Amino acid sequence: MKDETKAVHAGRDPHNNHGIVNPPVYHASTILYPTYEDLKHPKTRVQYGRRGTPTTFALEDAVVALEGGHGCKIVPSGLSAVTTALLALLGSGDHLLMTDNAYGPTRTFCDTFLKRMGVETTYYDPTIAGGIADLIRDTTKVVFTESPGSLTFEVQDIPAIADAAHARGVKVVLDNTWASPLFFKPYEHGVDVSIQAATKYIVGHADTLLGTITANQETFSAIHAAHGQLGQCAGPDDIYLALRGLRTMDVRLKQHMQQGIDFAKWLETRDEVDFVLHPALPSHPQHDLWKRDFLGASGLFSAVLKPVSDTALSAMLDDLELFGMGYSWGGFESLVVPSDPAKIRTATGWDAPGPLLRFHVGLEALDDLKEDLDKGFQRMKAVS
Repeated sequence: MKDETKAVHAGRDPHNNHGIVNPPVYHASTILYPTYEDLKHPKTRVQYGRRGTPTTFALEDAVVALEGGHGCKIVPSGLSAVTTALLALLGSGDHLLMTDNAYGPTRTFCDTFLKRMGVETTYYDPTIAGGIADLIRDTTKVVFTESPGSLTFEVQDIPAIADAAHARGVKVVLDNTWASPLFFKPYEHGVDVSIQAATKYIVGHADTLLGTITANQETFSAIHAAHGQLGQCAGPDDIYLALRGLRTMDVRLKQHMQQGIDFAKWLETRDEVDFVLHPALPSHPQHDLWKRDFLGASGLFSAVLKPVSDTALSAMLDDLELFGMGYSWGGFESLVVPSDPAKIRTATGWDAPGPLLRFHVGLEALDDLKEDLDKGFQRMKAVS
């Protein structure tokens, strides 16, 4: 069955829900058992509200159908997907290899919470590929990857990293949010655990926070146990909104991809732009890796401008009509945020002289988006 069909049908069971197309929203804490024997030895998947209801299981089953893996757990945010996965696999005295292009809050968790736990984190060059083997110690338990990175968009050689890690008994965790399960199949490339900020493309409407964790059979029991021990629980209404978004994710993501590529190509022609970081463009340093491993691209990428003052950059950004300035991405709307990767790099450098702008290209008409940004560039030039 093709992914387009899975996105529409996976996790639904109308015939066991009175013919209702969408899974019902179950609000539950206490679950009643019919007999003492059932209470001692539950025979059903529904045992307590925090551990999941049919609403929860519908989304978990749908994500597994699309992404692969043995099972899935739902958590309240993308960051909680990262933290739960790491806490499931790491303990005091362990060593973590973390990609240097990781999501900022992921780094903060490593440098604060995990450090207090006695876990040592080493940051590595995301383009290291099989060279990761030289960094693996006897105490290394996890190699964390994010491909591409959500600011500077390095594409990692996941199969090479996985081969090196598995040769030493080390687990590979991937943040798969950028590509989603539609455009990258983690378990076909050697990943053990895949996390997503479902807030982004699964939900797709900028109105719900949610995360997913899938894992292969060998690793899922640890994820499942940590999920319960940490008391992770996502609300049923948020899960329902994610199920709603999932049904149209294939259509939306294809549009985000095409608009993002076209917009990135247009930016490459602008005099104000130094270079563009989009894996689907031939100019990207790891474009060949993207072509080898990925099935598509999302609407998120960055562009580095030629040097301008903060005053000029402010003039450009402040009066944009269609591009909003705000964190997160993956919704229907277009966004832009400036960022300085140098502030959150330790294993690799960042020395681009001009400011980096991260764009999320939404579902508006592309000509309108170009016109909006063109006016911004004109304001920037006027101040410069």
